[in-house]
Amino acid sequence: MESSLLIKKLGRESKDYLAITFGLICYSLGWAAFLLPYQITTGGVTGIAAIIYYATGIEIQISYFIINAVFLGFALKILGPRFSVKTVYAIFMLTFLLWFFQMLLKDENGHLPQLLGPNQDFMACVIGAGLLGFGIGIVFCNNGSTGGTDIIAWIINKYKDVTLGRMMMYCDIVIISSCYFIFHDWRRVLFGFCVLFIMSIVIDYVINSARQSVQFLIFSRKYEEIAEGIATKIDRGVTLLDGKGWYSKQEIKVVVVLAKKSESIDIFRLVKDIDPNAFVSQSNVVGVYGEGFDKLKVK
Repeated sequence: MESSLLIKKLGRESKDYLAITFGLICYSLGWAAFLLPYQITTGGVTGIAAIIYYATGIEIQISYFIINAVFLGFALKILGPRFSVKTVYAIFMLTFLLWFFQMLLKDENGHLPQLLGPNQDFMACVIGAGLLGFGIGIVFCNNGSTGGTDIIAWIINKYKDVTLGRMMMYCDIVIISSCYFIFHDWRRVLFGFCVLFIMSIVIDYVINSARQSVQFLIFSRKYEEIAEGIATKIDRGVTLLDGKGWYSKQEIKVVVVLAKKSESIDIFRLVKDIDPNAFVSQSNVVGVYGEGFDKLKVK
């Protein structure tokens, strides 16, 4: 029994690390292929490292790694060792991937080419921000962090029900505004805010999509079999409500289930196998809090 639980836990952790790695690949590719060649910055520690790179030529991964070394102390104390292990992994992996993709994309002169062509700053801003937001969203969904202001966002999100994308926006406004003193160009500042805005939308979309829940109302004379199947095979709690058909005047039990959206297909298949004539209503819910879902974060 213990060995099977250990294998299940290792499988879950391995899946987390694979997903985090994929998210970091998207994130670093967005920087190396679209933002750095067009000298576009954004918030976060990576944004600070990019500004340092534009001003001094120090490669972005070096500044990123040094700054994040400081933040790891906060992550270890407040978010716990498990979170910190994944954060350390993400920082080392992202440092490597930022270097790797820059080396991969540089031309014979050692410069990052503008893949979209000259004067395509806005398109580079949109595509790069989309990749950054998608990558960070995947990392967050798998209990990871890219470090820096992500850690601050996670700390606040741990105690307050505030979206991660919005918290990162608050943390990063000052960083983006400060790039004016490097470039003396408000256009760069506006591009930075565009990247930040698009990133926050994509991050929230990815996270909310992964956590979206649904509610089922199942009307069937075989309610006992359906309830037992959902409880044992889907591993979801089931509630039975008393109902009465207004036309038929017959008493009936209503099976109520709250589940993750990803479990919808399994529930539909189970109901169809037991009672193909069952009447099923599925609806999206704004939020579900409690055991098996998100934790309540209000005081």
